[in-house]
Amino acid sequence: MNIFSILMALAMFSVVASLLIGLVFMVKGGGKARKNSNKMMKLRVALQGLALLFFVLAMLTQGK
Repeated sequence: MNIFSILMALAMFSVVASLLIGLVFMVKGGGKARKNSNKMMKLRVALQGLALLFFVLAMLTQGK
């Protein structure tokens, strides 16, 4: 297991955490909760991209 695999796992955990926090804000409702929910969903998308980048790097460095 290389460093990119570990970073990928951490990024995936962060994606799940941001998804759950965003869902909690969405269930609460209201103006401020909606704004926070939207921020968390944007963060989730960014973290998914980061996890994908770490996945690619892990695959590229796996054979070395």
